[in-house]
Amino acid sequence: MDITKIRSYVTIGVIVLMALFAVGNFALAVDVDVTPDAATNIGLGEASPEDIVVNIINWILGILALIAVIMILVGGFKWMTAGGNEEKVEGAKKLLIAAVIGLVIILAAWGISVYAIDRLLNITNDAP
Repeated sequence: MDITKIRSYVTIGVIVLMALFAVGNFALAVDVDVTPDAATNIGLGEASPEDIVVNIINWILGILALIAVIMILVGGFKWMTAGGNEEKVEGAKKLLIAAVIGLVIILAAWGISVYAIDRLLNITNDAP
């Protein structure tokens, strides 16, 4: 891999990270109350730890699935713009196959995590 490709990948990565940090909320001063519902007043919410873990898993798998779909689109674009060059077509096919396999693995991981969390919650809720 030559230095220009590495620089372009690093530049794209830095731009993506900057965009992710740019959309964060700004810290604002809040009048903290000491009443029992102080957690909701300061924005902590009332979600249970199980719900938080499930939401984190769903977010991570959703982002990975989005990346896999983008890779499928890039592979299709490379194939369409190959112009009959067999090496480029083979590279695009490899990218498409890898992206589809990754998407299948991500969907399987989501199904397994949903099943495992459901079973664990049923076991812990049924315990005396």
